[in-house]
Amino acid sequence: MRVVSTFEIESDGVGPFFKNGYILSCPATGNAIYIDPGDEASRLLARIRERRLSLIAVVLTHAHVDHITGVGQVVEEWGIPIYLHPEDRSIYDALPEWGYWFGLTCDPAPPPTDVLEEGQTLSLDCLRIRVHHTPGHSPGSVSLQVENHLFCGDTVFQGSIGRTDLPSSSYDVLIETIRNRILPLGDDTILYPGHGPVTTVGEERLYNPFLTGAARPVGF
Repeated sequence: MRVVSTFEIESDGVGPFFKNGYILSCPATGNAIYIDPGDEASRLLARIRERRLSLIAVVLTHAHVDHITGVGQVVEEWGIPIYLHPEDRSIYDALPEWGYWFGLTCDPAPPPTDVLEEGQTLSLDCLRIRVHHTPGHSPGSVSLQVENHLFCGDTVFQGSIGRTDLPSSSYDVLIETIRNRILPLGDDTILYPGHGPVTTVGEERLYNPFLTGAARPVGF
């Protein structure tokens, strides 16, 4: 668990995708949100029960299969709202088909209840979440900013970027998004990606080969 200025962050990831799921909780109230419930959901739900937290929302950075396989399990237990950008709704609704493409059997996810939009601020207990529309990896990808912490989904990773060989993804749009919407947030902004370790805007500005022009994407 990582304790920052006004909230706590807990994360986990399991195979086959090793996708990071994040729990953001308010110490004073014990309320929490779950960002991108995937195959790690059973483990993080167990920690939520151990810590006696109360989940109040699921917030999705995007709707690719590895980021939503746990949504049904979470909502079945907690009965909470699901936030998703509308441009990813068709991907979200096609979860069984996307699962089949990756060799998985996936039930349909429960329908989203709330919409995420560029510039929106979600007030969820102590969390003030600024929504940045960050397309490229998917049309409706968003990054979620809490203070100087940015939960950026599969937009940018430590030393890499989200894959753009998937339907509805675009390398050119993704690079434009990172340059125009992520880097301007400042070098001290801490990035919590959908895969891999935590990094910063400053580190990626200097060393990410896709931003320095040294590489083009293959896979994740």
